[in-house]
Amino acid sequence: MIHTKPVSQADEAFLYQLYEGSRAEELAAWGMDEATRDMFLRMQWNAQRQSYEQQFPGADHQIVLEDDNKIGKITTYRNEQQIRLVDLIILPAFQKRGIGTRLLQELQQEAMREDKPLFLSVLQINPAKRLYERLGFVVTGGDEVYAWMVW
Repeated sequence: MIHTKPVSQADEAFLYQLYEGSRAEELAAWGMDEATRDMFLRMQWNAQRQSYEQQFPGADHQIVLEDDNKIGKITTYRNEQQIRLVDLIILPAFQKRGIGTRLLQELQQEAMREDKPLFLSVLQINPAKRLYERLGFVVTGGDEVYAWMVW
């Protein structure tokens, strides 16, 4: 059974592991030694967390669980005008099983109930962009790196 729980201090090691795994393919291409890679990843992870706190104060940070096993995280931000998917990461072993789709559809249902747009941004090269498009998200802008999407 898929469900979520609020992030706690006890989840910090898992959250870093999740972030590290999400960047593994990208960083493997760079050819860094392990110490340099770890230092770079920790710096990037801390920068991302600070950026999220500044851009989305009070965001909802949840651990995604299958039964009692931590398999991912979802961060959302809500205000009176919008709902925003800030971050969604599922461990590779649990991808392509409909978990991300289910979480997104739950957000879409919430957006529909509250009559609010649901926003997200995604790396242009991220395969998840196709999932978002299948679920009805449309590109509203972006740059060379990110596509900005709304549902």
